[in-house]
Amino acid sequence: MADRPVQPPFAPTVSEEARAAMAPLLAAGSAPEMTATLMRNAITRKAVRAAAVNHLKPLNKSRAKRFDVAVSKDKVAGVPVKFVRRRGSDASADQRLLINFHGGGFMVDSGSETETIPIAGLTGISVVTVMYRMAPEHPFPAAVDDALAVYTDALSQRPATAIGIYGTSAGAVLTGQLLARIKAEGLPMPAAAGVFSGSADLALVSDCEAFLPSIMGARTAPDTLADYSAGTERTDPLLSPLYGDLSGLPPTLLMTSTRDQLLSQTVRFHLALRKAGVDADLLVYEAMLHAFWAYMECPETDDALAAQAAFFSRHLVR
Repeated sequence: MADRPVQPPFAPTVSEEARAAMAPLLAAGSAPEMTATLMRNAITRKAVRAAAVNHLKPLNKSRAKRFDVAVSKDKVAGVPVKFVRRRGSDASADQRLLINFHGGGFMVDSGSETETIPIAGLTGISVVTVMYRMAPEHPFPAAVDDALAVYTDALSQRPATAIGIYGTSAGAVLTGQLLARIKAEGLPMPAAAGVFSGSADLALVSDCEAFLPSIMGARTAPDTLADYSAGTERTDPLLSPLYGDLSGLPPTLLMTSTRDQLLSQTVRFHLALRKAGVDADLLVYEAMLHAFWAYMECPETDDALAAQAAFFSRHLVR
């Protein structure tokens, strides 16, 4: 295997907390997502998924306490979900709902609670995180079908102006795919969408991914997602929305960082949305790793989560 690029030391603009969290990951040459390490060390896929969940339990617990949020499990339209709500909030008095799709390369759950607990706590908006079917057992479009089922159920109970959708990493990919599917189905668009460190192009390797160490060991994102894409043509607009008509999509917040392998893909999607006339904003955080807000505790994470919360609070109608 070829030597990986050596990343330079952190600039003085990076918080001490962020340096402390990222330095061991970079020094070990490991991927910024814990998923890659788990994939290398676990023997079976079941063990990988269990290890990912166990790895995040302490962070889930600390965030639930910090943001005063309760998490419960249920099903919506036959799809397993988690409901995340700020304690003491009255969901019946607030029609607003956020639908989240967790990260994890479409193989593991690496953020169903870490991505949702802070947003529910900061906004007071209930969040339902979709425990969609994953690859390789369930390739595309199974995850999109699950996401659409939950979104359609939400539409049956509230106006689209009260619904927002978002995801990180694989969940960001799924968010874009769901928007393309919603348009194809002729359904009302949600009030807002969050695409956080994702891609709308599963056919090509972007510049940042080619330059930085891979998120998933030695594999590129298209290689990693081969099981997910299965037999679908990689330029199919329902799989890679960048190749389709993006007009009519809702206001979208895109978020990434300068050491994020999917920085280029996020930027490309932002530019394509703007070109299509979509109200799209892009936030780029200095020196942070891929999807840092989902697993790192530092001032930069606080800023990113606050920005996500403010965006949804601004766009969703009660």
